[in-house]
Amino acid sequence: MKKLFFCLALLLSTAFTKAQRTYFTVFAGVSNYQGDLQPKKFTFEQAHFAGGIGIAYEITDQLYATANIKIGKLSGDDKIASKNSLRNLKFSTPLTEFQLGLEYDLLNLNEQGVTPYLLGGIAVFHFNPSALDTLGNKVYLQPLGTEGQGFYKGRTKYNLTQFSIPFGGGIKLALNENLRISFEIGFRKTFTDYIDDVSTSYVDQGLLLANNGRRAVDFAFRGDELKPRLIYPADGTRRGNPTSKDWYYFSGLSVNFRLGGTQGGGNSGKSRTGCPVNVY
Repeated sequence: MKKLFFCLALLLSTAFTKAQRTYFTVFAGVSNYQGDLQPKKFTFEQAHFAGGIGIAYEITDQLYATANIKIGKLSGDDKIASKNSLRNLKFSTPLTEFQLGLEYDLLNLNEQGVTPYLLGGIAVFHFNPSALDTLGNKVYLQPLGTEGQGFYKGRTKYNLTQFSIPFGGGIKLALNENLRISFEIGFRKTFTDYIDDVSTSYVDQGLLLANNGRRAVDFAFRGDELKPRLIYPADGTRRGNPTSKDWYYFSGLSVNFRLGGTQGGGNSGKSRTGCPVNVY
């Protein structure tokens, strides 16, 4: 994460050299995910507050290069999603994302004052799923190997830092020549099925106990915590859906401040929003 903050600081220092085309961005909204413990495509049912900062460089009147850091939280609970309530699994993870991308305004914001826009890019994110035990202690799940990672059928420990593909869109409004606000919904396609620590099938209880320990068994299946207590599933029983990768989302408002004040360059013409019209 230190490297990500260093990269953003470097981009900010570079941006100040062309400040009149650069915006500083503050984001506030929510984060959520879709996966084995939250099957809905998009929901605010288990959403959490998210925030971020970034920069946007105006390449043309309608095209921007962006760099952002966003921080949020993801969680899922079988008791809430209800599709697999007898499995009784749950998880929570902090999420930190560094994103590089492009935004394209469908209309010229300098002329119209409001426009829909599209976004896309590439991102690196870090997560670390955990759950509470029956005594309320936080336990990190990745080291446990709850699906036999480390010994079973070639399954290996998943990486906690992964790539994702951000895309989405929103509405952008120019309040004046130096201040803009936008509302966006941004989807993230990931290449991991383990944001929630659930992906494939149950491993034989005895094998899992012998190889990964008691904690791995306890967090692989939690139906035995229900009343009446359920029996640990047989080896190979479906635990998750390995054919569908996890997704996560950021949705919310951004406030964009132009660095260096009103854009100059000898252009005296202005748009209906009061924003100078570029002549580059």
